[in-house]
Amino acid sequence: MAAGSQMHNMTTLIKRLEAATSRLEDMAMSFEGASPSSHTSLATPVQPPALEPPKQAPSPPAPTPEPDPQQIEDFDALIKSDVQAFVDLGKEIGGLVGEQSEAVLQAFQAERTFILVTTKAKKPDPFNPELMTELHKASDTINNIRESNRVSPYFNHLSAVAEGIVALGWFFEMKPATFVNDMLGGIQYYGNKVLKEYKEKDPQHVQYIQAYYKVFRSLASFLNNHYQRGLTWNNQSDISALDALKQIQSGASQSAVAPAPAAGAPPPPPPPPPPPPPPADLGAPSSGAKEGGDMSAVFAELNQGDAITSGLRKVDKSQMTHKNPSLRASSTVPERSDSQSSLGSPISRAKSPAPGKKPKPESMRAKKPPRKDLEGSKWYIEHFDNASDIIEIPAQQNQSILISRCNKAIVKVTGKANAISIDNCTGLSIIVESLVSSLEVIKSAKFALEVGGVVPTLLLDQVDGATVYLSPESINLEVFSSKTMGVNILLPPKDEGDDTIECPVPEQIKSYVKDGVLVNEIVEHAG
Repeated sequence: MAAGSQMHNMTTLIKRLEAATSRLEDMAMSFEGASPSSHTSLATPVQPPALEPPKQAPSPPAPTPEPDPQQIEDFDALIKSDVQAFVDLGKEIGGLVGEQSEAVLQAFQAERTFILVTTKAKKPDPFNPELMTELHKASDTINNIRESNRVSPYFNHLSAVAEGIVALGWFFEMKPATFVNDMLGGIQYYGNKVLKEYKEKDPQHVQYIQAYYKVFRSLASFLNNHYQRGLTWNNQSDISALDALKQIQSGASQSAVAPAPAAGAPPPPPPPPPPPPPPADLGAPSSGAKEGGDMSAVFAELNQGDAITSGLRKVDKSQMTHKNPSLRASSTVPERSDSQSSLGSPISRAKSPAPGKKPKPESMRAKKPPRKDLEGSKWYIEHFDNASDIIEIPAQQNQSILISRCNKAIVKVTGKANAISIDNCTGLSIIVESLVSSLEVIKSAKFALEVGGVVPTLLLDQVDGATVYLSPESINLEVFSSKTMGVNILLPPKDEGDDTIECPVPEQIKSYVKDGVLVNEIVEHAG
């Protein structure tokens, strides 16, 4: 019985083992029948999805530009139309004319910037010349082209343009349009010469001058519309004129730079900062401490009393001017190799400013060519020396005459002029018919004046030797003199057979106090 039951248990165990083995074989076959991709996917680790490149952040919208004031828009229209047309004609002529025309465009652009400053800033007090830097540069260029090319066949062209550029200083006038129209007369003086010369020869030059006339007529019209009573400022603004100019110039420079292309990815991070410097030597004193120590040393030496002179350096006899004749002859003293003070401290002493250079005497100056020009309503007579011929001036009632640096010359003014001013002349003789106002003589010697008509006033300042011949019509002449000597006034004879009457102008004045009042009397010398 026992043996039979053991056999039954063994058989059951074998069946269970076979069943388990069969299941394992089925599972193994099921794994082998699976696809290779599934095996690969099981064996290979899952890759993370590729990161998309970061999208570029949208650029901020450009700020809306502030609209220009109406006067700026009108001035821009003037530049783009009339000024640009004039510049184009100048370029076609070329050479000095084209170069000067370009400078005119720069001057108008500089004036445009200045007008824009006045719309943004309050009026400066005092006026800052830096606001006019660019305009002055352009004006200097225009005038230098004219002055350095007086022998050019286009000198009348250059002079007409140079005369007109003065009109751009209208902002200092109470009636700018009237000022510009007055300056137009100076332009036409030279411009009409060009029109007369090139009327039949080359009409392009005629168009050039007429275009320049049009520029200033348009400028006068612009001023009548916007600045009839002078330049105005934005006094409600808190911005200074200089700050407004810098803002305008910085805005113009940024707009002139082309924008950089957009990048696909942000730039890499900056490199790490450099390592910190080695620790300073705490044992060495700082410069501030050194300076403080030096001052302490100075005060300590000042408190030495009589011993303070022990630090003075003995001067060798070779360095003493009063004991060394050769040193006095050379008029030079050797410099010390060091610049220490007498107390021995290394305190450097500032050098004294060099004396200013004295102006060269008149005889050593370079002589300029004689000049006789009518610019606008002013005659300029300059640098005539030992002129053999009489210098004749056909004057008109609205014209003034300036005579400067003429020696041993004779000037004859025909017609009735407004006024005459003479300065720095020697041996000048002038014949005048009539004047509206006065004749002024400054810093001149050996001066002679003959009056044929009426001259109300004669002003003499720092005149050494003058003779004035009066006519019966000018007998009521009033003479004002200061710092003068040797002035004689010759009156016309009362009768035909009489001689002229010579009347010296007093030179000595006696002053004294009488009854609390200063009394001045002419000193008379009885012969």
